[in-house]
Amino acid sequence: MSQALERAPSGLDKTSSKTSEGKAADVERLIAPAIEAMGYGIVRVQLSGGDRLRLQIMAERIVDGSMNVDDCAAISRAAAAILDVEDPIDSAYTLEVSSPGLDRPLTRLGDFDRFAGFEGRVEMALPIDGRQRFRGRLLGTRGTDVLVACEEGEVALPFADMHRAKLLLTDELIAASQRPDPGSEQAGAEENNDETS
Repeated sequence: MSQALERAPSGLDKTSSKTSEGKAADVERLIAPAIEAMGYGIVRVQLSGGDRLRLQIMAERIVDGSMNVDDCAAISRAAAAILDVEDPIDSAYTLEVSSPGLDRPLTRLGDFDRFAGFEGRVEMALPIDGRQRFRGRLLGTRGTDVLVACEEGEVALPFADMHRAKLLLTDELIAASQRPDPGSEQAGAEENNDETS
């Protein structure tokens, strides 16, 4: 099961992740076992919006990272069934399931090895040498540090202290993609209008 987007404990491994925080982490804990049993990995769960909340579940197939409209719909149905029973959100919300897209968030330590060679942006929760934002070519991992080649040179960023990270959309990333229409699949608009009892 994925960890919340908080300072990770020591003893991280390549499966360590930062995929959700707050109420979204509660949702992830509820749905992750069923979603993973279906053959999908959760990339990120986010709860956003003001008066009308939006619950976004970003996922991909564990086997090959692919995702299509049918996959999104299957996850949406499974998640909606669990959330209807467990009712972890005390107001109305819209459920949206999507693929991570090309310029995807990097939420697992292993993502930095998987996408080594591509450009990324990392924002740290704690500053490194007075700096919190880093942009450059991902070089993979060394232990629990993420290596990034920035203009100033190579930096080692502790995964435990990361706030967020994502791939940057570049011509190189687009060319490397084998999918005809990556990131455009989305199944949403499942309404949950249950009010607090």
